Amino acid sequence: MKVKIDRDGCIACGQCTEICPDVFRIADDGFAEVYSEPTENNASMAKEAADNCPVQVIHYSE
Repeated sequence: MKVKIDRDGCIACGQCTEICPDVFRIADDGFAEVYSEPTENNASMAKEAADNCPVQVIHYSE
């Protein structure tokens, strides 16, 4: 699974980091970033974070 954030549209709400902190974090500039690709153990949480992003800027592919 691959995950990407369109950081230009990120509103820095932090929801993705709360749902899946193993994959997402808030970068030094204050916006979310992917810092670790999802694994078999956390892929469902990464998908949940993408599905719950209020501005829908997290995209994933299998």
